[in-house]
Amino acid sequence: MLEGQVAVLSSNHLSAGESLEVLTALKHSAMYRADQHSYLLYPNRELPRFLDRNNIPAGEIRRLGLLQALLADGNRQLVERDITGRVHFNGMITDAHDLRRILDQLAAGGYARLIKQDGPRVLDLFERLFDHESFTGRSGTFFGYEGLGCIYWHMVSKLRLAALETCFRAAETGASKRVIHRLAACYYDIRAGIGDYKTPEVYGAFPMDPYSHTPAQGGARQPGLTGQVKEDFLCRLGELGVVVEDGRIHFRPCLLQRNEFLTAKSEFIYYDVAGSKCRLRLKPGELAFTYCQVPVIYRLARKDSLTIVRPDGARHSVESSRLDSTVSREIFARSGRVARIEVSLRLVPQIADSIPTSRS
Repeated sequence: MLEGQVAVLSSNHLSAGESLEVLTALKHSAMYRADQHSYLLYPNRELPRFLDRNNIPAGEIRRLGLLQALLADGNRQLVERDITGRVHFNGMITDAHDLRRILDQLAAGGYARLIKQDGPRVLDLFERLFDHESFTGRSGTFFGYEGLGCIYWHMVSKLRLAALETCFRAAETGASKRVIHRLAACYYDIRAGIGDYKTPEVYGAFPMDPYSHTPAQGGARQPGLTGQVKEDFLCRLGELGVVVEDGRIHFRPCLLQRNEFLTAKSEFIYYDVAGSKCRLRLKPGELAFTYCQVPVIYRLARKDSLTIVRPDGARHSVESSRLDSTVSREIFARSGRVARIEVSLRLVPQIADSIPTSRS
């Protein structure tokens, strides 16, 4: 199931290369659903038709004297023959407990010798025929939500987050540029399958509306907000490179792409910590977002640096992409002591450039 791939990717047990192998194999597995450019909870499968179930093979009838005797006597407590000649266990038998009870009744009714000879083998045949121990609930028998052929979008977002974490670990552990770039491409490929990045025709609904599932027979279904929002929010912060370590805020985007930066002047509207509506004018080559309701402005530059702007207009610049613990606490506390953060960035070209952001 998709939970397994997510768990192993998030476990920090695999190397960058091994994580890439998992993500690549997943894309080429039976869990990939091409029409939605996304992943099923588990591979789809064809279920046996109703008339194909509970048919005792003729070879088993010939092997088990107890079944032959019951059929010859017309005793239908255990097995019965239909009008086409096929033999089935009695439809009232629901589990092995029922079958043992019937065997005890048959033993008391004159079949004791055959029960002693064939009883264990009949029990084994019953379990092999119905395979009760492999029952996994609706996941293996239903066709609707979380059923066969169904996409569960919360789990896809967990996969997306696991891929993002893998990219970060690869960059931190000194993986090769080729592996890092391919991991980033895997991340963006997973993102391209999320509803926000699809057309209504493909998604089957308005892409920004929250739907939890997409069953095999149609587009997005079951409206309602799910935990997917949490993963999507964490992924967006990850793309922007906002990381908190030892109580300090870092800005180190390794997945942010140049095409996210403005190519023309624009206005950024946000609400500050007091709830007031504010506006910031942005220039080409800038990008803005808020963190704890403090606006952060990214600018493309030749080297990393940041400037802390106070409400009175005072500015403090450092040649770093990391805030100190004092300023970080002020931001976390929404103290109002930080008006905005201006961050100059030098994007890492081998990761940020030439990665597709949507399905072609």
